[in-house]
Amino acid sequence: MAIACCLLTLSQCKKSTATVQSAALTDYLQLQPGKYITYRLDSTLFTNFGTQTTTVSYQAKDIIDTLITDALGRPSWRVIRYLRDTAGTQSWVTDQTYMITATREDVEVVDNNLRFIKLVLPVVNGYSWPGNSYIDVTTDTFNVVNYLQGWNYYYDSLGMPFVTPFGTVDSTLTVIQQPDVTNGDFTDPSRYSERNYSVEVYAKGIGLINKRFLHQEYQPPNGGTSVGSTSGYGLNLTMIDHN
Repeated sequence: MAIACCLLTLSQCKKSTATVQSAALTDYLQLQPGKYITYRLDSTLFTNFGTQTTTVSYQAKDIIDTLITDALGRPSWRVIRYLRDTAGTQSWVTDQTYMITATREDVEVVDNNLRFIKLVLPVVNGYSWPGNSYIDVTTDTFNVVNYLQGWNYYYDSLGMPFVTPFGTVDSTLTVIQQPDVTNGDFTDPSRYSERNYSVEVYAKGIGLINKRFLHQEYQPPNGGTSVGSTSGYGLNLTMIDHN
């Protein structure tokens, strides 16, 4: 009887494994020279010493330029962003460049010298990772990027359609980089408050088709000022064309 019980216990303790089916990360990118995505870009700015909110709009075109090498010696793609008026009547003007590094395990983007981990394996709803872990906020003397600390990215709405001005995209992936988090009461002008929010949507076979971002800090009046001021910026990118 003892031997039988032992055998039963061992059979019940056999290790079971589950295979997670995941798309390849490059399924959500088009890393080939000449590939582009055109967006409607709405940029939110806090002007007049932080007392007014202004929205400036453009058309933005991100074009995959060429394969280069990043600081770690890895092959990376240089992307050039061009801007023009929203009506599309003016010539494109170079605005900035950034870099995409796609490995088997993740996709990293270096933008304004900040290194973000945009996508990781496995691509399944709810999977999370520290997307800003390469950004050093400890030496940020003027607190320019310290609000990026501790963000925990996660996947949502895998395989769901997404509506853009270009049309409905059938299969997309949403990355919640930072859910809408508010510190303080924005309705109280006598107190400090802060709001952070960042979401990106990727489409299979296309790339980034939508981005919504906001970082906003409000400082109440102090001894030297009679009105409060708001700093930060917001960004809304929506795909309007691609090749």
